[in-house]
Amino acid sequence: MESSFSFGVTLAILASLIIAANALVAMAVLSLIHKNDGVSLCFTLNLAVADTSLGLAISGLVTDQLSSPARPTQKTLCSLRMAFVTSSAAASVLTVMLIAFDRYLAIKQPLRYFQIMNGLMAGACIAGLWLVSYLIGFLPLGVRVFQQTAYKGPCSFFAVFHPRFVLTLSCVGFFPALLLFVFFYCDILKIASTHSQQIRKTENAGAPAGAHRPPRTPSDFKAVRTVAVLIGSFTLSWTPFFITSIVQVACQECHLYPVLERYLWLLGVGNSLLNPLIYAYWQKEIRQQFSQMALGMKKGLAAFLLLLSARDGGPQGPRESARHITTISHSELDG
Repeated sequence: MESSFSFGVTLAILASLIIAANALVAMAVLSLIHKNDGVSLCFTLNLAVADTSLGLAISGLVTDQLSSPARPTQKTLCSLRMAFVTSSAAASVLTVMLIAFDRYLAIKQPLRYFQIMNGLMAGACIAGLWLVSYLIGFLPLGVRVFQQTAYKGPCSFFAVFHPRFVLTLSCVGFFPALLLFVFFYCDILKIASTHSQQIRKTENAGAPAGAHRPPRTPSDFKAVRTVAVLIGSFTLSWTPFFITSIVQVACQECHLYPVLERYLWLLGVGNSLLNPLIYAYWQKEIRQQFSQMALGMKKGLAAFLLLLSARDGGPQGPRESARHITTISHSELDG
């Protein structure tokens, strides 16, 4: 009971952090989309939405872990909850794949990129991504071989889903996705090397600045760095869970469920907390937008406190408060 309670508290903290961090990233990306109207930003926004939905989905499991074991959740309700958790996790992973492909396409086909990846195509990709994610998440509910025959609460992933489901996901989705990531990144490194050589040749030939320059920009290659960190965190977070699940299928006598559910599954879910932190640190546009949001909140709070002080008959009158607010605004802008 004590271990179940501590696991429930850990889930509650993790869910809260995931929702809060991704909500902030979503707000920043929405502001950037309003300014720039970039297709790649829509994919970043979708990643934040997918991770937020995962945080909301696992928050529904907290009550099961904290409630009395005498009243376990029904199997059908538990299966639905885990299906939503799996769907959200799949949407997050597939969005990382989509972002990687988008950056690969921008570097591989820079002249045709905006013709290929327009608003309609981006919307179709996102809609198809969520459709596939829900098909993956709800697959065990329609395939009996992926379900556990006996159910004992509290509700957890392996309480309702058999490790064979994870084995299928590993062979069909996870490991092929890793190979695809490696291919994308190796090809991008090759293109980056060729791009650098072309720039050096152009500069050595004494051509005017900007003449016959390759159509790729340094920002394209900087964005690849962020994608590489996303892929690295995704790999480190989910690989132990999938490999241990495969071992559990191969070794029926091995009782690895406590390790899978208490530690490795949480490690994989924690990737949804790492994604917004990576964007907040590595992506310059989002980092600058956070700074502007924090500055706006600071100005608004200072103005509110000064006006409140003036209304309550503080030492400063309304005119002094207004003058002080103006002084704060100018000093913040100069800083």
